[in-house]
Amino acid sequence: MIALIDGDILCYRIGFATQEESEDVAIRTMARFLEDMLMFDIDCSTWRTYLTGSSNYRHDYAITAPYKGNRKGEKPVHHSLLREYLQYSWNGDVYEGIEADDAIAIEATKFGDDSIIVSLDKDFDQVQGWHYNFVKKEKYYITAEQGLLNFYMQFLVGDRIDNIIGVKGIGPKKAHKLLNGLSEKEMWDVVVDALGEERAIENGHLLYMLRSLDDKFAPPA
Repeated sequence: MIALIDGDILCYRIGFATQEESEDVAIRTMARFLEDMLMFDIDCSTWRTYLTGSSNYRHDYAITAPYKGNRKGEKPVHHSLLREYLQYSWNGDVYEGIEADDAIAIEATKFGDDSIIVSLDKDFDQVQGWHYNFVKKEKYYITAEQGLLNFYMQFLVGDRIDNIIGVKGIGPKKAHKLLNGLSEKEMWDVVVDALGEERAIENGHLLYMLRSLDDKFAPPA
């Protein structure tokens, strides 16, 4: 099984955890964390690490609010150093035009159940396959049906971290109640009724994780 590691989130978490430490301590902390996780927690001997570059196609679709526009942009002192370390020592790649999340979703689709997504980002719960939350130390499986439901729930709930606006007053529990048990077309109709078609399409492009390089969000026919 190959571990598909969200390098973006690790650089921030390890970076802020070692903010007051030396460069050597920051690198050793990252190395120890990855070694322990891969060896003892998920037992993977093969891995890839994914990092987001400077460009992102989603900015072109964000009309209601700037995509990730609510982020202050503050980075840990060792952020660049840790990114370089992941690239050269942990099979890391930087992706331009798409996010690391998209690259991980594409690879998870390619490798199927022979892969495991390693992240804390709940957005990955739209992707079928094995997942590992390294804070909770929880390994779990998302079916295709669960992934589709999770995706459409995000339309209504929105994503505060990425500055994607949902429907006021609708949280995960209410979204689940509204959408659970429906076909994809029925879920889309609920989303359009709540957001309007233009906003629904906008949210679709912002929330959908690509499954191939030539993929894009499209409403169900």
